[in-house]
Amino acid sequence: MKRRTFDVLMATAGLFLAVVLIASGVLLTWAHTFIDNEVHTQLAAQQIYFPANNSPAIKAPEFAAMHQYAGQQLTTGAQAEVYADHFIANHLKVIGGGKTYAQLSAEAIAQPKNAALAAQVATVFKGETLRGLLLNAYAFGTMGMIAGIAAIGAFIAAAVMLVLSGLGLMHARRVSPTVDILSGHPANGQTPVSASAPASQA
Repeated sequence: MKRRTFDVLMATAGLFLAVVLIASGVLLTWAHTFIDNEVHTQLAAQQIYFPANNSPAIKAPEFAAMHQYAGQQLTTGAQAEVYADHFIANHLKVIGGGKTYAQLSAEAIAQPKNAALAAQVATVFKGETLRGLLLNAYAFGTMGMIAGIAAIGAFIAAAVMLVLSGLGLMHARRVSPTVDILSGHPANGQTPVSASAPASQA
């Protein structure tokens, strides 16, 4: 194969790959924007706010992670994770005595006349439901962030491929049309002696 043909083929393949990467970057950017907007819209509609720094609700050491968002409205996946795991979860441990909704529900079924236990079960159920919804928002927010990072990577890779393809096309224009990829060149410019040529006489 001629070197020029090879360069053109490789450059064309690089251009095709660059187009694919650009398309992927566009789709990933759309996914990032869509997820981010949806998470923000859904969380903002809940009107959840972090307690202020001086609030007794987050005074205990187990609520330390809450202070970074103190007084802010909950609108992002990262905030949702903190609120779910460092606020709701801690309160549920106290309310449920360290037991989950499933455990408390089983006890309530065995004690149908225990009104206090029934109320405890209802409170824990609501808390765990809200916590689960917030963690879902956190998961989607994380996926959106990953999509955004992947989009940047795709655009960078596309730019690299475009540069390499351009260099390949430039090289194809400079190389001689007669040069093969694996063409041999005699060492020091000497012509090799034919095997059939008679040996020179001394």
